[in-house]
Amino acid sequence: MSHQDSPIIRRESSRIYVGDVPIGDGAPIAVQSMTNTRTTDVEKTVAQIHALERVGVDIVRVSIPTMDAAEAFKFIKQQSKVPLIADIHFDYRIALKVADYGVDCLRINPGNIGNESRIRAVVDCAKDKNIPIRIGVNSGSLEKDIQEKYGEPTPQAIVESAMRHVDILDRFNFDQFKVSVKASDVFTAVKAYRLLAKQIKQPLHLGITEAGGVRSGAIKSAIGLGLLLTEGIGDTLRVSLAADPTEEVKVGFDILKSLRIRSRGINFIACPTCSRQEFDVINTVNILEQRLEDIITPMDVSIIGCVVNGPGEALASTMGVAGGHSKSGFYEDGVRIGRIDNESMIDELEAKIRAKALILKNRIATTEL
Repeated sequence: MSHQDSPIIRRESSRIYVGDVPIGDGAPIAVQSMTNTRTTDVEKTVAQIHALERVGVDIVRVSIPTMDAAEAFKFIKQQSKVPLIADIHFDYRIALKVADYGVDCLRINPGNIGNESRIRAVVDCAKDKNIPIRIGVNSGSLEKDIQEKYGEPTPQAIVESAMRHVDILDRFNFDQFKVSVKASDVFTAVKAYRLLAKQIKQPLHLGITEAGGVRSGAIKSAIGLGLLLTEGIGDTLRVSLAADPTEEVKVGFDILKSLRIRSRGINFIACPTCSRQEFDVINTVNILEQRLEDIITPMDVSIIGCVVNGPGEALASTMGVAGGHSKSGFYEDGVRIGRIDNESMIDELEAKIRAKALILKNRIATTEL
């Protein structure tokens, strides 16, 4: 599965770089997450960033609420491989400090950091150090006059707030920025992004803010982000969950994978099971998903519990099994090549998948050369 397979036509946008990660202008849609540790706890924050790196995160955002957190960021940045965004509100001096420490992007709303001289100081610093800015507008924190004007966080209110910040950057001749207009309500967020997409050319960062727990949040995000992505809107995304941040990354990649926009790792095709199943499909899939999280090579693996749909799915997959009594049919690249004992299926499949992933990885590397 590749980007070329997707029928989606991406919205035209300009290109910025967050560290070495390209955003916009047709670049792969970046999957982001955010640490939820105390930033002043350098050890725990770095450990969480490393966990996010292992599941494939492209960019990590770190909240920097104080100057102490800014000082801690210096050491966090030194130990991180992925680009880091500093999330800053109100205090322009924090932005200047983390810029000195090598931050890759500033998440800061220009209109919230004080008078024009302070805004200019941050923008000039960003220009000098080639640091992009993310304007991040949330429905729950709109300016007081906009709240009074609209009475509630409508899509129009959210976009008006965003454009107020965009106009500030335009006035300072700064165009290296991306924008998000998030809301916890799916319809509000979707309409806000649709409106904004028509007004600016900069990249858009997608998200349904405060979406909820793993299950409900993933569903809300899949619906909201899916609607926008199918319309070609969106250049980076974060799935905001009240959960371990690694779950945000997994769900984000699953959304992109389901839309054939970007594939990373294994796409498991598994039946919901019924009385025809010849082995424990659910347990097999759950264990393999956990064991094979480290594989980033795209591949389809079908695990079907019987011979009704099993052979058809297996023939269309990189690898697949079709359930049979005591032993199940094993397929690779559309060819049945043998049988696997149901009792040892999990271990055998893991070994075969890892071997195949290595072959595909080397093949991709050779092609790129």
